[in-house]
Amino acid sequence: MKTKHLVRVPEHIGVIPDGNRRWAQSRGMNKGEGYAPGVDAGFLMYEMCRDLGVRELTLYGFTRDNTRRPQKQRRQFQRACVDAVLRITAEDADLRVIGDADSPMFPEELRSYTRRQTFGEGGIRVNFLVNYDWAWDLAHLNGNALDGAARNAVPANLASHDVSRIDLIIRWGGRRRLSGFLPVQSVYADVFVHEALWPDFVPEHLMQALQWYQDQDVTLGGGTEPL
Repeated sequence: MKTKHLVRVPEHIGVIPDGNRRWAQSRGMNKGEGYAPGVDAGFLMYEMCRDLGVRELTLYGFTRDNTRRPQKQRRQFQRACVDAVLRITAEDADLRVIGDADSPMFPEELRSYTRRQTFGEGGIRVNFLVNYDWAWDLAHLNGNALDGAARNAVPANLASHDVSRIDLIIRWGGRRRLSGFLPVQSVYADVFVHEALWPDFVPEHLMQALQWYQDQDVTLGGGTEPL
C-alpha cells in the first residue's frame, strides 16, 4: 500500500472492533468463536500505535448491553478481553481497565487493573473498556460538570476521568454508530469506518484511517474563517 507522509499522528485513537460474530458465521463457526481471533488483531494495533508515536489507545472490549447475549458467547468475549489485557501487561504500557467492576459480569481476573498501572517502560496509555456503559460512566456528573472550562477537559468526576479526549475513532464491521463509546471523550472525534470485520484486521486498515485523518479539520467546531 502506498502512503504519503503522516503530518499529523492522532494523540488518542479509539478502536471499536466490530464484526466478530459475523466473521465466525461466515466461516461456519459458532458466533462466539469470532472473539479469540480478535486478540491478535488488538495486539498488532497496539504495537503499530506505539511505534507511530500515538500517546493513547482505547479499545472497546464489551458493554453491559453485550452481557445479555447467550451465556456461551458472553464467556467467550470475556475470555478474549482477559487474554488481551494480560498480554499487554507483558509489554510497555500505562494500562487501565474501565468498566462496572461491581457487576458479576466483570471478569475477576481484571479487577486489579481498574487502577492505572505502568508495565515495562510505560509510555503509551492503553485503556480497555470492559463491561462498560455510557450511563454508568456519566452517573456521577452533576448539572454543571460540563460547563465553562470543563468543556475543554474531561471532568474529574467522570468514571473514565483519566482518559483524554479522542482524536480519531476507527470502527470495523461497517456500522455507522458509536455504540456508547466514551461519549464525553468522543465529542469532537473524527470517525473512520472500515467495512472489513475486526478479525480480518491488517496493518493497511490503520494506515488508511491515518491517511484519511490527515485531511480532516481540527477546528473543534470553532471554525478558522476570519469574522
